[in-house]
Amino acid sequence: MADPSTYRPKPGSIPTSPGVYRFRDATDRVIYVGKAKNLRARLSSYFQDIAHLHPRTATMVTTAARVDWTVVSTEVEALQLEYSWIKEFDPRFNVKYRDDKSYPWLAVTIGEEFPRVMVGRGAKKKGVRYFGPYGHAWAIRDTVDTLLRVFPMRSCSKGVFNRSAQIGRPCLLGYIDKCSAPCVGEISVEDHRQIAEDFCDFMAGRTDAFVRRVEKEMYAASQVQDYERAARLRDDLGALHKALEKQAVVFGDGTDADVIALAEDELEVAVQIFHVRAGRIRGQRGWVADRVEDSDTAGLVADFLLQLYAGEEAEAIPREILVPALPEDVETFEQLLSETRGSRVRVRVPQRGDKRTLQETVAQNAKQTLALHKTKRASDLTTRNQALEEIQRALDLTTAPLRIECYDISNLQGTEVVASMVVFEDGLARKSEYRRFVIRGVEGQNDVASMHEVITRRFRRMLEEQQEQPEITEPSKRKFAYAPGLVVVDGGPPQVAAARRALDELGIDDIPVCGLAKRLEEVWLPDEDDPVILPRTSEGLYLLQRVRDEAHRFAITHHRNRRSKSMIESVLDDVPGLGEVRSKAVRKHFGSLKRLRGASVDEIAEVPGVGPRTAAAIAEVVGAGRSGKTVAVNTATGEIEEG
Repeated sequence: MADPSTYRPKPGSIPTSPGVYRFRDATDRVIYVGKAKNLRARLSSYFQDIAHLHPRTATMVTTAARVDWTVVSTEVEALQLEYSWIKEFDPRFNVKYRDDKSYPWLAVTIGEEFPRVMVGRGAKKKGVRYFGPYGHAWAIRDTVDTLLRVFPMRSCSKGVFNRSAQIGRPCLLGYIDKCSAPCVGEISVEDHRQIAEDFCDFMAGRTDAFVRRVEKEMYAASQVQDYERAARLRDDLGALHKALEKQAVVFGDGTDADVIALAEDELEVAVQIFHVRAGRIRGQRGWVADRVEDSDTAGLVADFLLQLYAGEEAEAIPREILVPALPEDVETFEQLLSETRGSRVRVRVPQRGDKRTLQETVAQNAKQTLALHKTKRASDLTTRNQALEEIQRALDLTTAPLRIECYDISNLQGTEVVASMVVFEDGLARKSEYRRFVIRGVEGQNDVASMHEVITRRFRRMLEEQQEQPEITEPSKRKFAYAPGLVVVDGGPPQVAAARRALDELGIDDIPVCGLAKRLEEVWLPDEDDPVILPRTSEGLYLLQRVRDEAHRFAITHHRNRRSKSMIESVLDDVPGLGEVRSKAVRKHFGSLKRLRGASVDEIAEVPGVGPRTAAAIAEVVGAGRSGKTVAVNTATGEIEEG
């Protein structure tokens, strides 16, 4: 491990110009690439006291052995050079977005003599037009199969094409009119290329002209009593409409945009992007990446924009990019992307309307992607065993903590203070044994005292049940009598000390306690001055983080439910003529203020004892409900759905 002071550049040697810098390790391998408007100011921030750096940044500067830089004239050049170096050196400490699956594209080999439509994967090639990406390859094949009757272009491989040309007989698609059979000369090169270009225009969103043309030809055939051709054109028209129905219309103004959203935690970030062309969702992609630097949402967006669009062809960049937060140098990104596209590109945060609604939908998909990624990772038996072993070694436990209990406190400025207890056994959540607590013995906002109370109550109950049932062996009878292998509290040294003190007061000295501090992911032990730092890639840290996040979620949910109950009670107090009995009936019937606000007068009147006049008074006090439309991706099929 190197001392950053040993390779720190001499004072005044770093220029104040914009540029790109590289940190290298002892083997001269590039481990981090960054850019800066002012190189001196940016690099100086890396050489401050190690204790003041984020742990991930501290790991990077202590791994490095030297730093060099290249001065450029503009920030756009810095952005381009940064992308080139990241692509060339693949630095380990830069955020690298990776596909959570291999995304297929609909590809048309427009550069060939007889263009072919096919499923494309991997790096894009010159002379090929791409559409998508799609969630599944079968979705591409289904779309192509539907459209080939309208655009009978080649879809066979080179081997099949050459074989049919040799024997002078087309393949099956040629006989069923889903291919114009260029292999045997049934169509000229020019006419086949026109079919391929029409297909590309249709996939690019220029659909109205084709639909009108087919309709016109269908009516013309019907007028001259060519009913066979009219029926065939009618089926073609149905195929076009079927293909269009699979693409949800989200922007009525025909906007071309990419809608981006993030879901992040301390260790990983999930990114989702919807590609909208001509107002329709044409494709969707998702990535999950490790967080290797202390970047906020704006910084993560900047990294993503750089990796997604730098080096792309002009047609892959939309006129508008909607993001959850603007990067610091948004004007530089807009200038770079505009130069690549050849026209103005805007990067902005949507504030209202359809675009804001769609981004919220994309954000929900990002959250689901991150949750699914964590679930898949946690469900692996080998990984769970490794996580438990790492926790055992790091905390110096006598045995692996097969049962972990985690506690969290939630309150709003000292009101409605609640606590949660979640249980993980063998690395998996045991939701049937979750418990909720209402803190009553603590006044005001005091997480430490609240933690002491909940630990005391839980383990006093354990001692009582063990005395009543000294031999608890059946899992179905496990309640508070079952002792955990590790107690985790959400917080740092004060919360850990409170939990340990509560156990000591009860005479329990064989249950280990630790705390997980949220900001730096430090593991704190009782009576220890320094935290235990688990590696960022540690499966043990990942399990502790997942347990802590689940406890936080469970506590927040309980707290919101109690707040909602308090709010509905407060609102109903303002309804004239509504007594305690009927108020309780309304609260019990609807459960929350949100559901009550969404109810109609007739629905409120269905509550026993509440007549139409009282229902109208309640509706007037609580306000009217709202409804709206959403767009989402079906994670099972990959299809775009409207609701």
